[in-house]
Amino acid sequence: MKCRKFMAVLLIVALLATLVAGCGGGEESDGKTKLKVFLYLNDHESDIYKGMIDKFQQAHADTISEIEVQITTQDEYATTLTGMMTAGDLPDVFYVGPEAVDQYVENGYIENLTPYLEELGISTDGLMQDVLNSYRHNGETTGSGDLYALPKDSSVFAYAYNKDLFDEAGIPYPDPEDPYTYEEFVDVCKQLTKDTDGDGEIDQWGCGMANAFMFHQFIWSNGASFTSDDYRTVTIDTPEFKEAMQKYVDLTLVHKVTPTVEQDSSLGVYQRWLAGQEAFYACGTWDVAAFMDPETFPYNWDLCCFPTLSTGKSMTWLGTVGYCVSSQSEHKKEAVELINFLSTDEDGQREVSGITTGNSIQIPNVIDLAEGEFIEAVENGTVEYPSNVQVVFNYMNGTDYCGGRFMETNYTPNAEWCNIFFESMDKVKNGSMSVDDFIAEIQPQMQASLDEAWESIE
Repeated sequence: MKCRKFMAVLLIVALLATLVAGCGGGEESDGKTKLKVFLYLNDHESDIYKGMIDKFQQAHADTISEIEVQITTQDEYATTLTGMMTAGDLPDVFYVGPEAVDQYVENGYIENLTPYLEELGISTDGLMQDVLNSYRHNGETTGSGDLYALPKDSSVFAYAYNKDLFDEAGIPYPDPEDPYTYEEFVDVCKQLTKDTDGDGEIDQWGCGMANAFMFHQFIWSNGASFTSDDYRTVTIDTPEFKEAMQKYVDLTLVHKVTPTVEQDSSLGVYQRWLAGQEAFYACGTWDVAAFMDPETFPYNWDLCCFPTLSTGKSMTWLGTVGYCVSSQSEHKKEAVELINFLSTDEDGQREVSGITTGNSIQIPNVIDLAEGEFIEAVENGTVEYPSNVQVVFNYMNGTDYCGGRFMETNYTPNAEWCNIFFESMDKVKNGSMSVDDFIAEIQPQMQASLDEAWESIE
């Protein structure tokens, strides 16, 4: 088994501990199966997913006595899961992101689902294939081969705008099918950046820019990327990348339509959006239910596309996290049945998408359900959702003016090489370094980290 250098010690400890600790799942005295599930969920998601798991257990009460669900925050999830790996006590079901599939497969943590899906007669043809492919592994790389996870969700980062602020400024709403150019976007943001209380300080901005969530849209729309097509070479030193980065930081330093780094440190982009202090905000599909709650966000809002740069095409990133089954589990077949239910059961997908509950926390994984009942439920008001819901599907499916893609880190052994960039990016955003100097400094560090990542699996 090939093993990454940075995981080698952990794997040895985990395998030794497995001999002592046994597996995550176990049998109760009555002979029925007990499954353990470990997830990260927001508060507004927990009740729905717990309800779905309870429903599955009740439907299988003759063979499954209990499904123990442990829920934590996204920030704490990785640390806790690593501890479980170290102890050799993985739960039967847990999450894997596309960026970790290769690592988990190579280190023997997750089970190949394909034989179980075939045995159970489960077809994945009705799911979004691009998303499914991010959980495939052929023994060498991610992207093709057998399935090692089923999607919990398929996410899109669209652009949200506060309609009330547009109304107050007398500005027409953005056209969801005709994205602003960068220049048009700057002009609109300037009109929406104001000192509303007359104290001489700006307290309303055109947009908020959280680097990790907003930067990719700029470079991709300018025809640039963090890596070469084979994901081996860091390409942040191209003219297209530098130009996009300059336009991005100019929103703060030159046009002053977004809070400064210092201002963001005192109150973050998300908090300012909720307070009605920003006209535009990058909105994930998982955010919709919270933003539709007037107690959380007491403003009228809708969706539009991100501005375009030199390619003339608005771009955003797609996201997903998947359910996987531990290779240590003694109850792999039952665990596969559970994750299939959570991922594809149409009643469950109607619930999480809001078709039956009214509150959407994700787009249905089943294509026909997503593009049929879900859109109809939005249009007739059953699902509380922005009226421009088609923006989400246009990004997912691609059009001549917009498209979506997965981040480059989905296809590299780890994300550490890219983290180096974002950990230091504010040096440019606060004006202490130029784009050219920053890239000259950081590119060799990123390349060395990426080379090390690839070498660790070869």
